[in-house]
Amino acid sequence: MQIQLDITKTLRAGTRAFTLRARLRSDSRRIVIYGASGAGKSMLLKAVAGLITPDAGSIALDGRQLFDSAARVNLPVQQRRVGYLFQDYALFPHLNVRQNIVFGLQQGWLNPSRKAHGQKLDYWLAAFQLQAVAQQFPSQLSGGQRQRVALARALIADPAALLLDEPFAALDPALRVRMREELDALQRRLDIPMLLITHDPEDASVFGGHVLTMADGAILEEGGDAW
Repeated sequence: MQIQLDITKTLRAGTRAFTLRARLRSDSRRIVIYGASGAGKSMLLKAVAGLITPDAGSIALDGRQLFDSAARVNLPVQQRRVGYLFQDYALFPHLNVRQNIVFGLQQGWLNPSRKAHGQKLDYWLAAFQLQAVAQQFPSQLSGGQRQRVALARALIADPAALLLDEPFAALDPALRVRMREELDALQRRLDIPMLLITHDPEDASVFGGHVLTMADGAILEEGGDAW
């Protein structure tokens, strides 16, 4: 994955303000951005996905311009071709596993059929061993199963890259180890580029291809200097 970004974004709440001033260039298939809570990691990831709009700057992925304030380019979320895994997985509680996964193919907000089917859906149900729970709802699933459903929903639309927001933070320590192994194997098998943000140094150790640190809204190169 070739990613280039140089963006600024200021968020204000009352008298408080936080400014993201992030620059990143990488050709790695695995990019890990590590930093404490409040460093601006999720804000950066949401900007890449199109969930928030930077005040200024540009974002390019594999030569495709996703955002460029000067050229007035700002591709909608659906056109960015990125899969996004939220920290809390953001599954729809009123939809079963089938519906949640196939929602990744939806263009609108209509709920898919409870008996949704199709070749892509069947593939991801099998890939994540979710066939037995396909009719169950998120509240009936284990933490690991919920993560697999969220990953399947992110991957079913064949994204050009996978964006992961603290993917193991909601899991207990033992399950965290197992799910790291699963995601590591999945990424290697699919060879899908990924950008992962985390506050856990073990995530950086397991997934690090290009590991960067983030603090106070800025990305630091490995040597510790902002760039």
